[in-house]
Amino acid sequence: MGGRKRTEPDGGGAAKRASGPGLRRIGFVGFKDALALDIVGPMEVFSLASAIEPGRTPRYRCVLIGLNRRPFVTESGLVIRPDFALADSPALDTLVIPGGAGLRDRATSARIVDWLRASAPRARRVASVCTGIYALAPTGLLDGRRVTTHWRFAEDLARRFPKLAVDANAIFIRDGPYYTSAGVTAGLDLALALVEEDHGARLAIRVAREIVVHHKRAGGQEQYSEPLRFQVEHQDRLGEVACWLSANLSDDLSVEHLAQRACLSPRHFSRRFKQTFLTTPADFVEKARLDEARKRLAGAGRSLSQVADSVGFDSADAFRRAFTRRFGVTPGAYRRTVR
Repeated sequence: MGGRKRTEPDGGGAAKRASGPGLRRIGFVGFKDALALDIVGPMEVFSLASAIEPGRTPRYRCVLIGLNRRPFVTESGLVIRPDFALADSPALDTLVIPGGAGLRDRATSARIVDWLRASAPRARRVASVCTGIYALAPTGLLDGRRVTTHWRFAEDLARRFPKLAVDANAIFIRDGPYYTSAGVTAGLDLALALVEEDHGARLAIRVAREIVVHHKRAGGQEQYSEPLRFQVEHQDRLGEVACWLSANLSDDLSVEHLAQRACLSPRHFSRRFKQTFLTTPADFVEKARLDEARKRLAGAGRSLSQVADSVGFDSADAFRRAFTRRFGVTPGAYRRTVR
């Protein structure tokens, strides 16, 4: 890093004042022609993390910080009313900068950059979503750090800010207290990761289920147009096992065999797996096989028996029973509806 002294957000002082007992204040910067989903997507994640257990003390409070207190219109036409202006922003635990065409306006960008230089180091952590990094990069706070942004802007970002180590493929990156994410819906991935960081994987998975997304994406931005396959718990070997089984559905996927791949005893593996994915290994395997079977049933050229065999069922009858139990329709009837 060339001996450069990094400016880290203040771990005491302002950050502590932004957090009451169990409560963290999350601040979103807002401006004309911001990308609405960069704001409301992550905001919903934090809101659900607070509301998912009725009667519990809220975990987060989200506030919107505008250039001033006047309502502004996003790129899509959504009108948003700020809670605060830049000039009277409260102490923040986490600061989030969304992307949007509005950052191309020099006056808007200059005001946000100047405010970030003073305010970002006082937050516990700072995150940009999509092209929000164009407001954070000029502050110099990201110099020498790994970052990402929407794949379409990665080359331009690297050219304009050569001190950044730009990874064009990552969904999101943490480097110290600074977080940067890829485009648009990647803000959900980032927010879920922050919830997990604060409160553990179990809560993050529950929130992901509520908003019907995967807890963690498999792969990087190169698979942005493909359906995501499963939740990946990145902290240990279980993620590798989940990735492997999803690509080897016709293999022996018994608990004993999966435990061997994870270098764990079957009992320990089953316990850890359920803690991570909130389901048993057998149920996870069956769901993966049936989800893949649905895709294959939509294609031509394979009989029901061949589809069953290709995804690892011992017989067509066992496949039919499992499919009907999970989806409420037989494989044959499902095939007729999708072809």
